[in-house]
Amino acid sequence: MSLRRIFKKEKQEHRILRQIERTGDALQPEYHRATPECPHPERWSMFDSMTAEVEVLEFLRTLVTTIKPELIVETGTFSGVSTIWLAEGLKANGRGKVISCEFDPVVFAKAKERIGQSAVAGWIELRNESSLEMKVEGKIDLLFSDSDMPVREQEVRRFLPQVSPYGVILMHDASSHLKVVREAALKLEKEGLISVVLLPTPRGLVVAQKREGRK
Repeated sequence: MSLRRIFKKEKQEHRILRQIERTGDALQPEYHRATPECPHPERWSMFDSMTAEVEVLEFLRTLVTTIKPELIVETGTFSGVSTIWLAEGLKANGRGKVISCEFDPVVFAKAKERIGQSAVAGWIELRNESSLEMKVEGKIDLLFSDSDMPVREQEVRRFLPQVSPYGVILMHDASSHLKVVREAALKLEKEGLISVVLLPTPRGLVVAQKREGRK
């Protein structure tokens, strides 16, 4: 991945954060382009073009209250919205922790501020580091891969040995239009590492489980 592309993406993140500062979390129709699996993206809602769709955020929170994870690992905190929704599920459960990492220091600072003002800050451990260098202790019950798309496959490979056989792996931005994450997930499935379900959301969501250790 070229430095030029990295800087371009960072600028986009900073631009969206400035917009959030001006308008707050303004709800609007999803404007991701239509895909064969999701021909009407406008039926979904979003706060901005980088935070997961509102319906996906609702899914995250409900998934947490459904499977009762002790440890959630999220990559790509961005503004901290999805981190908070995950933590709200933990708070409802009365147990657990979410560890979330954000590499960009400017973005990290904004996320830290938002999370610090939330009612679930105590359920969140926020780290300013790369997902490919972050060390996590213990068994991961829910892995939410949502950082830079080109490294999602590496993230899943890196954390897979720690993921519980009964845990869940999520990979955002897996639409047939974005391709990179979708192809990475199917590659991991072809290798026999995970079993994949492709949810037909506007930006696409992989729901997966590791094959090793299942009984």
